[in-house]
Amino acid sequence: MIRINLLPYRAARKKENIRFQVNIFIGSIVFVGLLVFWFNSVLNGRIQTLTSEIKTTKDQVAKYQQINNEIAEIKKNLALLEKKIEVIASLERDRKAPVQNLDGLYTLLVEKRMWYTHIEEKSDNIKISGIALDNQTVADYMTRIEKSERFHNVKLAAVKQYKMQGKEDVSLKQFDVNFKKKASPTIGKEVKK
Repeated sequence: MIRINLLPYRAARKKENIRFQVNIFIGSIVFVGLLVFWFNSVLNGRIQTLTSEIKTTKDQVAKYQQINNEIAEIKKNLALLEKKIEVIASLERDRKAPVQNLDGLYTLLVEKRMWYTHIEEKSDNIKISGIALDNQTVADYMTRIEKSERFHNVKLAAVKQYKMQGKEDVSLKQFDVNFKKKASPTIGKEVKK
C-alpha cells in the first residue's frame, strides 16, 4: 500500500495560512497607517486654511477698528465744531441785543421829565434806577414799559423823595423799577439763516 505523508502538506498549508494572516495583518496596519496619514493631511490642510482665514479676519478687524477710531475722532471733532458754530451763532445773535435794549430803554424815557441813574441787566431781568419830576412821570414810564414789545412784567420797587440842593430846593422822585425782557422772535429766524 502506498503511504502518503500528509503532514508536510498540512504543515505547509498551515505555514501558508499563517503567512496569509500575517500579510493581511501587515497590510491592514499599512492601510490604517496610510488612512491615518491621509486623514492627518486633510486635517492639517483644514487647520492651515482656517488659520489663514483667522489671520485675514483679524487683519480686517484691525483695519475696520482703525477706521472706527477715525470715525469716532471725526464725530468728536464734528461735535466740537457744532458747539463752536452754536457759540458763534449765539454771539452773533446776541451781539446787537445790549444796544437794542439800551435803545429800547432810551425810547421809553419820558423826555425832559426823567433820567436814568443806574441800569442793571442780569439775564432776562432789568433793574432801572432813576429820577423823575413827579409820581405821574414814573407812572407814565411804567405804562410805556408795559406797552412796549420788548419788555413785560413791570414792578415798581421803590419811590423816594429826593431833594436836589442848589439855588432853589427842588423836590424830585427817585424810583426803582424792575421788569423782564420778552423772548425775541427774531432769534429763531437768525439761526435758520
